[in-house]
Amino acid sequence: VQLQAFGGGMVQPGGSLRLSCAASGSIFSINYMGWYRQAPGKQRDFVAGISSGGSTNYADSVKGRFTISRDNAKTTVYLQMNSLKPEDTAVYYCNEVQSGSHYWGQGTQVTVSS
Repeated sequence: VQLQAFGGGMVQPGGSLRLSCAASGSIFSINYMGWYRQAPGKQRDFVAGISSGGSTNYADSVKGRFTISRDNAKTTVYLQMNSLKPEDTAVYYCNEVQSGSHYWGQGTQVTVSS
């Protein structure tokens, strides 16, 4: 299983970014997909997840601002991030769960700063 994340960058507070994560080598359509983030000096935290059936859940800190979605035909998961805040600054990682094993992408940096 390989995961490659795209779309990070620098944005001003209140701005938006869309992250993408392309998966290969997995049974993508039946796997749970998620996004996590890790700020400097902090642990990696759950941000959002989406099941094979499209059910979603979010960390309280991003509810109403972030939206996770998936395109099974493209084996890609997305994270639309709106109303970004400086505290959203972190490296964002996509995660895929297959047969109880977790797989991670390389991470993409998101920086929210004026």
